[in-house]
Amino acid sequence: MPFGPASQLGVARFDETPPVELLPGYDSQDAESVIQAVYRQVLGNAYVMESERLTIAESKLKSGELSVREFVRAVAKSDLYRTRFFDACARYRYTELNFRHLLGRAPYDLEEMRAHSTTLDTEGFEADIDSYVDSAEYQDNFGEDTVPYLWGYKTEACTSMVQFTHFFELVRGSSSSSKKGNLAGGKPRLNALTIAKTATPVKSPAGTGALFQTPALGARSRQGVGASANGKIYRVEVTAYRSKAVNRVSKFRRSNKVYMVPYEQLSATYQRVHREGGVIASVTAVN
Repeated sequence: MPFGPASQLGVARFDETPPVELLPGYDSQDAESVIQAVYRQVLGNAYVMESERLTIAESKLKSGELSVREFVRAVAKSDLYRTRFFDACARYRYTELNFRHLLGRAPYDLEEMRAHSTTLDTEGFEADIDSYVDSAEYQDNFGEDTVPYLWGYKTEACTSMVQFTHFFELVRGSSSSSKKGNLAGGKPRLNALTIAKTATPVKSPAGTGALFQTPALGARSRQGVGASANGKIYRVEVTAYRSKAVNRVSKFRRSNKVYMVPYEQLSATYQRVHREGGVIASVTAVN
């Protein structure tokens, strides 16, 4: 389940669209749908001209010579991908986007990003792509026949509240592009945040102040009554509390709540809200 109402967090389309699979007995139309879904996911919603398409790999997928996973690998290793993301972006920005494109989530921490940087230095670009596509995580989540999809906003994809908020630094709504929509351009968006393990504001994409920005004050500066030396206070807005009745069919809703939480208690607060059946509508630093 997602951390908050999909419609409020800007991920409704992800939540409502089933994964795209190439099932046995597929026809050419089914294969074409998969091909388009792979381009959309792996290239981060970028537009692909007819002349840029990987016609040989597409033909092999349609004939059954390539699985969906191998077609994903072909797109990610292509000159099309390399020139758009590897050559045009800073090292850690490229790595951030690989997590979005190939695993559908934000990186867990700086060490995970550094591991891929080491692979790039010692084995090169293609080996780094293989490290995502050949990972146990990829196989467990997508297997051979499912197109990777964005799932980093769901509870089962996150190890902490920080990682949840970092997902929204990489993805802003179903139409967000990896190449456009943020002034950071080809610069890393998560590098400094992962070093400091900094959560960022999460707000509804509708209305004023919907864009995601790094908090003006570092998350390790003391702010607000009760803030510890390790962080500032965060305002966590929780809505849609439901009574956890048998089979979870009850639609009884309790009042919305607001929690003022020190940085180091964000993860524990998320876990409590989740256990109680609530959903998180926003997380913002208190100035």
